[in-house]
Amino acid sequence: MERDNKALEGGGARPSSSGASVHQPVMPAEVLAGLLGDGAATEGLIIDGTVGGGGHARLILEAAPKVELLGLDQDPQILELAEKNLAPQIAAGRARMLHGRLTELGEILEREELPRPVGLLLDLGASSLQLDRPERGFSFQADGPLDMRMDPRRGRTAAQIVNTWDEADLADLIFYEGDERRARPIARAIVEGRRRATFQRTAALADLISRVLGGGGRIHPATRTFQALRRGVNEEGEELSAGLAAAQKWLAPAGRLAVISFHSGEDRVVKRFLAEAERDGSFENLGKKPQRPSRTEERENRRSRSARLRLAVRQQPPVQGDGELETTPGNVPGSEVS
Repeated sequence: MERDNKALEGGGARPSSSGASVHQPVMPAEVLAGLLGDGAATEGLIIDGTVGGGGHARLILEAAPKVELLGLDQDPQILELAEKNLAPQIAAGRARMLHGRLTELGEILEREELPRPVGLLLDLGASSLQLDRPERGFSFQADGPLDMRMDPRRGRTAAQIVNTWDEADLADLIFYEGDERRARPIARAIVEGRRRATFQRTAALADLISRVLGGGGRIHPATRTFQALRRGVNEEGEELSAGLAAAQKWLAPAGRLAVISFHSGEDRVVKRFLAEAERDGSFENLGKKPQRPSRTEERENRRSRSARLRLAVRQQPPVQGDGELETTPGNVPGSEVS
């Protein structure tokens, strides 16, 4: 289960001093300790591969004055907020924001001729800044178009999945990506319902799922199905695998990897990756079990309730040759803000 119902529907955004919304970062102290250690001594490039509203990025830059940061996000609307929230750091040449997916990270590093990063942060899942906007189609509690694309370059929407996939594929998606045990009756009802009229709005789909499952549970009946559709639309499993592969290939020796997941399947992927990387000597896994938020944080930030943080340190120097990046200290992302 990815997040509780309230967390899926937002609750993690607050206004900044500039008036822009700031995504309240999950487990901030733990992330800073994992990425920076003694932050004042840390020097080099840190990549926030899912920068969102820039909450973690701002804290990293404040804690480590010698660090420069590249913020990457596949959602251009959310990236605009990060640019506003990090405007002073961008103007000072310490931060740069780029539109891109984790599947494009290696290409971006090569194209921009950036140094090997000393840290990579991946904060997975949907942002409350996305969930709070009905027009984006992520919410089952406010009507909107059945879209769910984080990156508008993606061609496939949630409506296309719901209206064109066969029943078996829909059931598999809902079961495996949403952890929904009653995936088959939901898929059957969707296929029967679309014969009468295609699904184009979130409210119509959420109402159908509610009729199939009934009410009375701890979470909204449509929670898991909407999670599955979002993950399918945005290919979140593939994006995570690409981010981990990028860490394996590009992180500098002693570079830090921090991954925050909210989905049990994602955490298993990260766990397996780190176990294999530890066996081959390329990473030191900092803890066999993931770190979890404190009870105080869980009360104050609902989004954190199902968060799991895993940390690791790059051990082996990257293989020379293919993919080798220049590591000249002056080769930093500062001044060429996109």
